Amino acid sequence: MSAEALFVISVAARLVELHPTTLRKYERAGFLEPRRTDGNIRLYSPDDIVRLRQIKYLVEERGVNLAGVQIALALAQRLRSLRERLADGHDGQGDPREALRLLDEALATLGAG
Repeated sequence: MSAEALFVISVAARLVELHPTTLRKYERAGFLEPRRTDGNIRLYSPDDIVRLRQIKYLVEERGVNLAGVQIALALAQRLRSLRERLADGHDGQGDPREALRLLDEALATLGAG
């Protein structure tokens, strides 16, 4: 196992201010897959915490239902990939600054900024 910080479900729930049952529900929905110990205890990484905060933002601040969260997470991942491509200059088209600005706005709308 890496030296990366890992959090048990009770600590992760406190960090994102959600109930542990909600974290389990998000796992069942396929929004994240925390690591497991040999004893089957969930371990959440810092990336999992970031993702949980994004899900919480979408549900609580934007009023998105779980089906919408699934779409938003997939879209956010695609936008991040496109943003990386544009930032690296692989778009093959003119000045990418405007495209980057638009992508940043879209990511912010999804809570993934």
